[in-house]
Amino acid sequence: MFRVVAASLVLLLVAFFGQQASAQKKPILTEEEQVQEVVSAEVDALIKSKDFLKKKSKKYADVKGYVVIDIAVVKNGQVSSFFKVDSDIKNIDFMEFLSDTVLGYKFQFKLPKQQRYKIRQTINIE
Repeated sequence: MFRVVAASLVLLLVAFFGQQASAQKKPILTEEEQVQEVVSAEVDALIKSKDFLKKKSKKYADVKGYVVIDIAVVKNGQVSSFFKVDSDIKNIDFMEFLSDTVLGYKFQFKLPKQQRYKIRQTINIE
């Protein structure tokens, strides 16, 4: 009797976690406009996140301005490059902090194999 209950419980857990895993799969984006919209929204959310704002206010409280960047995104949502195009922020340490933050972020989507998109993004730092 115990084996039947244990086996049923294991099957139930496998089914539950299997559904959770499949429900959490990242969508595959194929259109450049879709990628642009999602990257823009996620970068804005990253810059406004509690963790980013906490670190910024602790080390770079006086930094304000804008940064125009080019971000290259590859197949599994990783940022493969970060390039500053223009900025009125002159603090090099902050730019390195921003670069490390964006380069370390993984977007919540995937791209088709061998696909890479370069997205231009303007970030306003307040």
